[in-house]
Amino acid sequence: MAAAHLVSPRRTAAVAGLGVCAWAAFAALTLIVASRHGAPLPPDRALLTWSLGHRPPVAVAAARGLTGTGTGAVPYALVIAAGLIAGRTARQRRAAALMGLLCLGLGQAVRYGVMDLVGRVRPPYEDWEAAASGWSYPSGHTTTSALTAGLLITALWLRAPCGRGALTLLVGCWGAGVGLTRIFLGAHWFTDVLGGWLFAAGWLALFLTAAARWLPADIRPGADVRPGAPESDSGRAPQSGFGKGTLERC
Repeated sequence: MAAAHLVSPRRTAAVAGLGVCAWAAFAALTLIVASRHGAPLPPDRALLTWSLGHRPPVAVAAARGLTGTGTGAVPYALVIAAGLIAGRTARQRRAAALMGLLCLGLGQAVRYGVMDLVGRVRPPYEDWEAAASGWSYPSGHTTTSALTAGLLITALWLRAPCGRGALTLLVGCWGAGVGLTRIFLGAHWFTDVLGGWLFAAGWLALFLTAAARWLPADIRPGADVRPGAPESDSGRAPQSGFGKGTLERC
């Protein structure tokens, strides 16, 4: 066990900075989409045309299977799993799971509000290879899977298990893959998916920054609260995860 700052003030500031960049990019993209009254941009048309010409049955079936994991119960189950991974004690695990569910649920609510405000129409129905409903921007499957992947990756890096690099890559590919299937299956424009990724990045950064700033130390995921743990100058056990702590090494 070696002391480390998994999310030190410096890293928290970096996460907040990335979040600001993501929100700025999302705002700019949203303004562009709204100013065109939802009309597709050149990359939207180009990628839809490409997908229409590259849809063998096996690829369509695989894309449908992957896209199905980006909605329904699967993301919420994965967020609960992320909470169980992140916490060191039963209390931390419960708190982390609840915080993850809150992050995902509130993010969905805000996304629905943006969708209603923008009111973008989806690609032509005859081009769909998957069921879809509601407005198009930002993509719901994309936002949900990206938020879920971000929470899982955060949990993996808080606890730092053996092989976390490979696990992080796998989770990241899943989150990105769900978004790409929405374009391939014709249910969303490319900019819908890009908007979903930017929204998820900004929302997750906001949530993690708030958690690092305001959560009590004893329920921060990954915090070392074992009996007998050395105390800091403030009289509390050193923090990990969202503060100071230990990094598990293989």
